[in-house]
Formats: sequence, structure tokens, C-alpha cells
Amino acid sequence: MGKNKLQRFAENETFENLYQHSNYDIRNSIFPLKGKWQKQHFHNQNPIILEVGCGRGEYTVALAQRFPDCNFIGIDRKGARIWRGCKDALTQQLHNAAFIRTKIEDIEFFFDTDEISEIWITFPDPQPRKSRRRLISPNFVEKYKKFLKPDGIIHLKTDSRLLYEYTLETVQTENWIVLENIEDVYNQTENPLLKDIQTFYEKKWLAEASLISYLKIRIPQPSILL
Repeated sequence: MGKNKLQRFAENETFENLYQHSNYDIRNSIFPLKGKWQKQHFHNQNPIILEVGCGRGEYTVALAQRFPDCNFIGIDRKGARIWRGCKDALTQQLHNAAFIRTKIEDIEFFFDTDEISEIWITFPDPQPRKSRRRLISPNFVEKYKKFLKPDGIIHLKTDSRLLYEYTLETVQTENWIVLENIEDVYNQTENPLLKDIQTFYEKKWLAEASLISYLKIRIPQPSILL
């Protein structure tokens, strides 16, 4: 393991805006902020938006800058990557940005019913051989539905044609609702949230002239009859 990684792991332990899976027995006890993020961490009642698989946290930090009346949480399992987002948020005094270091498979243990308003998924691994592991698969969306507000929104931004087309097919079979479909972000929209915020991987794909696509999807929740 490189010296820089060890230094980042050590610094992660000092960050007040980072919660690490190794510090909590989430499968056998309740995560202390589950259902209490607004009151006990952010100290406000503003909506909470997640960046799932946040990597270096570019979207978490940039969205927190642009929308001070919302709270943002970036989630990733790589400590050396998430260090960057934590550091940037602290340096910029973004009190509306926090991070969780954990496997996405365990995401449901960190949030309670209706606690999250939206999810951003930016340039996830398309998992060409394991569709169940795609972060936009029904398998993961079922986890998200446990804490997404009714009619919650998922934003997907990807360079993968496989993942883009898979998601459009899945929308039909799962009865999700496409609110926005932009096949070529850099030629079909002027939305600054899609063009001005660029992740490390996005810059790489753009340098290779890859097509960047975006989907905004509403996930309907089943009605509960009283």
C-alpha cells in the first residue's frame, strides 16, 4: 500500500464530515444517524440528496456549493478516493456536504423511510457481465426505495452505451418514469449541472471523445391502502 494512501486513511479518521463503515456495526445495530441526519448532522430540515458511488466526490461538493438549501451525502467504498471530497468540503466550509465510506450494497442501513429526496449516480461501473450489480438495476433500486421519498428522483450520468440502453429497457419493465432523456449531453443541453460539473472519469471519457448520456428517472412508490 502506498504511503499516500496510508496518510489519507489516517486523515480520514479525523474528518468530522466522514462516517466509515469500520466504525459502526450496521448489520447488527442501528446506525446512529439513521432517520436523524437532518437533526443531528446537518442541523436543519433541508432535503437530502445522495451521490452513490461518489468516487472523489466531485458532484457532492459542486452541488453543495450551488444549492446551500439542500444537504448532500457522497457514498463510496474507496477511502483514498473519498478523502478528496471530504477534504474539499471541509476546506470550503461546506456544512451541507457529508460522506459515508461503505459498500453500496449496505446503503439501506444508513437511512430511514422517506429520508432521501434524490440520488445521483455518476459514471458507475457498467458491470457488463453482472447486471444485478449495476447501481441502477432493480436490485439496487429496491434498496433505494426503502429510504427514497415517494416519487423520488434518480439521476444517471454515464459514458456507457450498455448501461444507458439497459436503463431505458429497465424503465419499461419496472414502470419507472423517464422525466428527462439526453443521449448526448455535450450537444443536446445547456444545463450547467450536466456540463459544468465534471468528474475525474468524465474528463477522461471526454478526452477520448466518448458520448455522455443522462437520464432523470422518477421511481414511483406503491400506494398503501388504509
